[in-house]
Amino acid sequence: MNLAEREYISTEVITFAKTDGKYGALSNMAPHFSLFINEVNIQSSEILYQACKFPLFPALQEEILRSQNPMDAKAISRRYNDRTRQDWDRVKFKIMRWCLEVKLIQNFEKFSGILLSTDNLPIVEYSTKDPIWGALPHNGGILKGVNALGRLLMELREKVREGIITNNTIVYPPNITAFILFNKEIKEIYNDRYFIHDLDDIYAY
Repeated sequence: MNLAEREYISTEVITFAKTDGKYGALSNMAPHFSLFINEVNIQSSEILYQACKFPLFPALQEEILRSQNPMDAKAISRRYNDRTRQDWDRVKFKIMRWCLEVKLIQNFEKFSGILLSTDNLPIVEYSTKDPIWGALPHNGGILKGVNALGRLLMELREKVREGIITNNTIVYPPNITAFILFNKEIKEIYNDRYFIHDLDDIYAY
């Protein structure tokens, strides 16, 4: 991904920050967008993303997934930075794109509706501290940052609009090594018709 910083006029974009806002569903922290990977139900795309940092440490992946809270999962992940896959900075955007595509096809009606409701406006994750995934406020109503998450969401919106991704799309793993969850290679991902719905807990292994 091109990491060039961009500027946005705050009144001319769709922004999201907290999950309870109008466009809060765009956040990876948003609840009610469960995922199903390798026979495991996962609470949110943020928890999945954090687990992907540690493919060689299934016990750590389990700790992250069992948190069932994206903020807790992120905090756990930070405690183990020394175990993060060595190529993380090179592959993290590919993994995030994949996480978002999984979130879409496994929650297609709800998430595609949110994406399309943003029309053609730029999507920006409003942040006060992360200029890579989001954009920070500056004087004059300007938001400045790489806005990587917003740009990936705009890319996903176009794929929905153009019919490149539909509710029947199969999402294939990114072309990276050691894409693993609980010692099992992550392969193609299907839509929510393949979910296990009768589990007592969101996490099952």
